[in-house]
Amino acid sequence: MEPEITISIHATDDESGTVAVASLDLHGEHFEAVGEAHRNPIDPPRPRIGEELAIARALARLEADLLEAARDKIDRYLVH
Repeated sequence: MEPEITISIHATDDESGTVAVASLDLHGEHFEAVGEAHRNPIDPPRPRIGEELAIARALARLEADLLEAARDKIDRYLVH
């Protein structure tokens, strides 16, 4: 049986913006990243747009962290 890989995303918003937290559990390793989107006070509230931006930013950071972890593992295996 393959080990589980899970990803979860939680977004919260208020009148000024949205914060999203993306979490990834990958074979016993945990990665977590935060993305934010802030609304210009003169713009009408559109929570869905802020949610999309915050989630996209959290996932982009999660991607960068995951790539860095993979590069570190490659470096370790090439050295040892």
